[in-house]
Amino acid sequence: MSAQPRARGRLQVPRLKAAALVRRPEHTPRIEPPSAPHPDGLALRRALWSGCPQEEQLAQMAAFAAEPARYAHFIAYEAGTPAGLAAAALRQDYVNGAASSPAVFLEGLYVVPRLRRRGIARLLVAAVAAWARESGCRELTSDALQGNRASHASHRALGFEETEPVVFYRKDLP
Repeated sequence: MSAQPRARGRLQVPRLKAAALVRRPEHTPRIEPPSAPHPDGLALRRALWSGCPQEEQLAQMAAFAAEPARYAHFIAYEAGTPAGLAAAALRQDYVNGAASSPAVFLEGLYVVPRLRRRGIARLLVAAVAAWARESGCRELTSDALQGNRASHASHRALGFEETEPVVFYRKDLP
Protein backbone atom coordinates (compact mmCIF):
# COMPACT_ATOMS: atom_id res chain seq x y z
CA MET A 1 0.00 0.00 0.00
CA SER A 2 1.40 3.40 -0.88
CA ALA A 3 0.43 6.70 0.64
CA GLN A 4 0.90 10.19 -0.75
CA PRO A 5 -0.26 13.03 1.51
CA ARG A 6 -3.02 15.14 0.04
CA ALA A 7 -4.11 18.40 1.66
CA ARG A 8 -7.69 18.30 2.95
CA GLY A 9 -8.43 21.25 5.18
CA ARG A 10 -6.01 21.25 8.09
CA LEU A 11 -5.46 17.49 7.99
CA GLN A 12 -3.07 15.72 5.65
CA VAL A 13 -4.99 12.68 4.45
CA PRO A 14 -3.01 10.02 2.64
CA ARG A 15 -4.14 9.12 -0.85
CA LEU A 16 -4.25 5.38 -0.42
CA LYS A 17 -4.10 2.63 -2.99
CA ALA A 18 -4.28 -1.01 -2.11
CA ALA A 19 -1.43 -2.72 -3.96
CA ALA A 20 -2.71 -6.14 -2.95
CA LEU A 21 -6.09 -5.52 -4.54
CA VAL A 22 -6.51 -6.19 -8.22
CA ARG A 23 -9.18 -3.73 -9.34
CA ARG A 24 -10.02 -1.23 -11.95
CA PRO A 25 -9.11 2.30 -10.77
CA GLU A 26 -12.76 3.31 -10.44
CA HIS A 27 -13.20 0.52 -7.87
CA THR A 28 -10.21 1.41 -5.70
CA PRO A 29 -11.64 2.49 -2.33
CA ARG A 30 -11.16 6.13 -1.42
CA ILE A 31 -11.04 7.50 2.10
CA GLU A 32 -12.61 10.86 2.97
CA PRO A 33 -12.54 12.75 6.29
CA PRO A 34 -15.90 14.54 6.46
CA SER A 35 -15.59 18.07 7.82
CA ALA A 36 -19.16 18.02 9.14
CA PRO A 37 -21.65 15.33 10.17
CA HIS A 38 -22.45 13.45 6.98
CA PRO A 39 -25.45 11.20 6.19
CA ASP A 40 -23.11 8.43 4.97
CA GLY A 41 -21.27 8.57 8.29
CA LEU A 42 -24.52 8.39 10.22
CA ALA A 43 -25.70 5.32 8.32
CA LEU A 44 -22.38 3.53 8.89
CA ARG A 45 -22.26 4.52 12.59
CA ARG A 46 -25.83 3.25 13.07
CA ALA A 47 -24.82 -0.08 11.56
CA LEU A 48 -21.82 -0.32 13.91
CA TRP A 49 -23.45 1.02 17.08
CA SER A 50 -27.04 -0.04 16.47
CA GLY A 51 -28.00 0.35 20.13
CA CYS A 52 -27.07 4.03 20.21
CA PRO A 53 -29.96 6.43 19.47
CA GLN A 54 -29.71 8.55 16.32
CA GLU A 55 -29.75 11.81 18.33
CA GLU A 56 -26.72 10.65 20.31
CA GLN A 57 -24.96 9.55 17.12
CA LEU A 58 -25.52 13.00 15.58
CA ALA A 59 -24.24 14.71 18.73
CA GLN A 60 -21.10 12.57 18.69
CA MET A 61 -20.55 13.30 14.99
CA ALA A 62 -20.91 17.03 15.65
CA ALA A 63 -18.38 16.77 18.50
CA PHE A 64 -15.93 15.00 16.18
CA ALA A 65 -16.34 17.69 13.53
CA ALA A 66 -16.00 20.52 16.08
CA GLU A 67 -12.64 19.28 17.42
CA PRO A 68 -10.58 17.99 14.46
CA ALA A 69 -7.38 18.06 16.52
CA ARG A 70 -8.94 15.65 19.02
CA TYR A 71 -11.21 13.45 16.87
CA ALA A 72 -10.99 11.94 13.41
CA HIS A 73 -13.72 10.32 11.38
CA PHE A 74 -13.00 8.69 8.02
CA ILE A 75 -15.46 7.24 5.52
CA ALA A 76 -14.40 4.74 2.86
CA TYR A 77 -16.18 4.72 -0.48
CA GLU A 78 -16.01 2.02 -3.10
CA ALA A 79 -17.42 2.86 -6.53
CA GLY A 80 -19.19 5.84 -4.93
CA THR A 81 -20.90 3.71 -2.29
CA PRO A 82 -20.23 4.15 1.45
CA ALA A 83 -18.17 1.08 2.33
CA GLY A 84 -16.85 1.64 5.85
CA LEU A 85 -15.86 4.03 8.57
CA ALA A 86 -13.21 4.55 11.21
CA ALA A 87 -13.61 6.84 14.21
CA ALA A 88 -10.64 7.74 16.40
CA ALA A 89 -9.80 10.00 19.32
CA LEU A 90 -6.56 11.52 20.55
CA ARG A 91 -6.37 10.56 24.22
CA GLN A 92 -4.13 12.42 26.63
CA ASP A 93 -5.07 10.24 29.61
CA TYR A 94 -3.87 6.70 30.24
CA VAL A 95 -4.94 4.18 27.62
CA ASN A 96 -4.85 0.50 28.60
CA GLY A 97 -1.93 -1.21 26.92
CA ALA A 98 -0.32 1.97 25.58
CA ALA A 99 3.34 2.60 26.30
CA SER A 100 3.18 6.32 25.51
CA SER A 101 0.92 9.31 25.82
CA PRO A 102 -0.81 10.84 24.01
CA ALA A 103 -2.12 7.89 22.01
CA VAL A 104 -4.79 7.66 19.36
CA PHE A 105 -7.60 5.27 20.22
CA LEU A 106 -9.54 3.58 17.43
CA GLU A 107 -13.06 4.11 18.77
CA GLY A 108 -14.80 2.23 15.99
CA LEU A 109 -14.09 0.43 12.74
CA TYR A 110 -16.82 -0.85 10.46
CA VAL A 111 -16.99 -2.22 6.92
CA VAL A 112 -20.29 -3.04 5.21
CA PRO A 113 -20.58 -6.85 5.37
CA ARG A 114 -20.85 -7.43 1.61
CA LEU A 115 -17.67 -5.35 1.06
CA ARG A 116 -15.48 -7.06 3.66
CA ARG A 117 -12.23 -8.86 2.91
CA ARG A 118 -11.28 -6.32 0.23
CA GLY A 119 -8.74 -4.28 2.22
CA ILE A 120 -11.12 -1.48 3.18
CA ALA A 121 -10.50 -1.81 6.94
CA ARG A 122 -6.74 -1.74 6.28
CA LEU A 123 -7.12 1.50 4.30
CA LEU A 124 -9.24 3.06 7.05
CA VAL A 125 -6.71 2.10 9.73
CA ALA A 126 -3.91 3.52 7.54
CA ALA A 127 -5.79 6.84 7.40
CA VAL A 128 -6.19 6.83 11.19
CA ALA A 129 -2.50 5.95 11.61
CA ALA A 130 -1.49 8.86 9.35
CA TRP A 131 -3.65 11.21 11.44
CA ALA A 132 -2.10 9.77 14.63
CA ARG A 133 1.43 10.40 13.36
CA GLU A 134 0.49 13.96 12.37
CA SER A 135 -0.88 14.40 15.90
CA GLY A 136 2.51 13.44 17.37
CA CYS A 137 1.56 9.93 18.48
CA ARG A 138 3.71 6.84 18.34
CA GLU A 139 0.92 4.34 18.97
CA LEU A 140 -2.52 3.44 17.75
CA THR A 141 -4.63 1.65 20.35
CA SER A 142 -7.97 -0.10 20.33
CA ASP A 143 -10.07 -2.56 22.26
CA ALA A 144 -12.51 -5.40 21.66
CA LEU A 145 -14.99 -7.20 23.86
CA GLN A 146 -13.55 -10.34 25.41
CA GLY A 147 -15.75 -12.76 23.45
CA ASN A 148 -15.59 -10.95 20.09
CA ARG A 149 -13.27 -13.39 18.33
CA ALA A 150 -13.91 -11.84 14.90
CA SER A 151 -12.72 -8.45 16.19
CA HIS A 152 -9.65 -10.05 17.77
CA ALA A 153 -8.75 -11.67 14.45
CA SER A 154 -9.33 -8.41 12.58
CA HIS A 155 -7.12 -6.48 14.99
CA ARG A 156 -4.30 -9.02 14.58
CA ALA A 157 -4.68 -8.95 10.77
CA LEU A 158 -4.43 -5.15 10.88
CA GLY A 159 -1.13 -5.29 12.81
CA PHE A 160 -2.37 -4.75 16.36
CA GLU A 161 -0.96 -6.85 19.18
CA GLU A 162 -2.83 -7.82 22.30
CA THR A 163 -1.43 -6.03 25.33
CA GLU A 164 -3.55 -7.01 28.31
CA PRO A 165 -6.90 -8.63 29.02
CA VAL A 166 -9.11 -6.35 31.10
CA VAL A 167 -12.44 -6.82 32.82
CA PHE A 168 -14.22 -3.61 33.81
CA TYR A 169 -16.33 -3.37 36.96
CA ARG A 170 -18.75 -0.81 38.31
CA LYS A 171 -20.64 -0.25 41.53
CA ASP A 172 -23.71 1.90 42.05
CA LEU A 173 -23.29 4.47 44.78
CA PRO A 174 -26.26 4.96 47.13
